[in-house]
Amino acid sequence: MAAGAALVAACKGTPEPPLAPESRPPTSTTTDTSTVRGPVPASAGSARASAAATPRAYRQDGATHVYGLNAERIFKGRLPAHLYAIGVLEVDIDRTGKVSRLNWLRAPRHAPEVVKEIERTVRAAAPFPVPTRLGKVTYTDTWLWHKSGKFQLDTLTEGQD
Repeated sequence: MAAGAALVAACKGTPEPPLAPESRPPTSTTTDTSTVRGPVPASAGSARASAAATPRAYRQDGATHVYGLNAERIFKGRLPAHLYAIGVLEVDIDRTGKVSRLNWLRAPRHAPEVVKEIERTVRAAAPFPVPTRLGKVTYTDTWLWHKSGKFQLDTLTEGQD
């Protein structure tokens, strides 16, 4: 786990300045699964370049990018054995870091609000790290969604009980 944390720390670029209070999206304090915190929109040019040579390697950069923009929404620690929703999403990133397509390989159909929120979160995270060595990339990650509205990505998960 220490090696994984070191890898994540090494992949992070210069942190972005926090949003001014008046420009932050409203947040929810309830644990109702239909009310979730909104994603922090990425500012133009916020994505760094990715040196990944394979889609699997790029997945680490994509996950780190999503985590960096959604720090308050990440479930801290090990997830419980039973989650509210699990989804597998394929994301196409073009040569400028824009999301060009989302494709659900396994959508949590019982939780359509989670499907919409994940899609909104991914689109709001653009631009993603530019896949300089790949030109464009399609990568897949698994979203592990807790009933509180917080999540982890399988790439960076702290595990489950």
